[in-house]
Amino acid sequence: MAYIDWNDSFSVQVTELDDHHKTLIVMINSLHQALMENRAREAQKRTIDQMISYAANHFATEENYMLKCNYPGYGKHKVEHEQFTAKALDLQGRMDKAGFVLTLEILHFLKDWLQDHILVLDKEYVGHINNSGLNCLS
Repeated sequence: MAYIDWNDSFSVQVTELDDHHKTLIVMINSLHQALMENRAREAQKRTIDQMISYAANHFATEENYMLKCNYPGYGKHKVEHEQFTAKALDLQGRMDKAGFVLTLEILHFLKDWLQDHILVLDKEYVGHINNSGLNCLS
């Protein structure tokens, strides 16, 4: 059973970005499953590496859409992305130094990101994009 299931409330109505967000849910569910099966330590490094890759790919794509659509909240949103990236790099550094971090710290961070960033901040640009007629996405 999944820890978090995708549902329409997560959708930002842009297929590419929704697919990226679904990838984040897969990461969360995989880490949670590893925790339940006492395999969390082996899953930590993989998850942190995926977070860094996700940040580079997804944030660049999302920020590009925001710039093309002249989204007025771009600066605030970019700062949030930078904070996610900094946290992922911090986790990676701690993992490299100590060999592990608390799995629950990673899991809670990702779940909070999903709830606070995607369900709140990402939803803010949906209205702007829709008001732009989605013309800015092409």
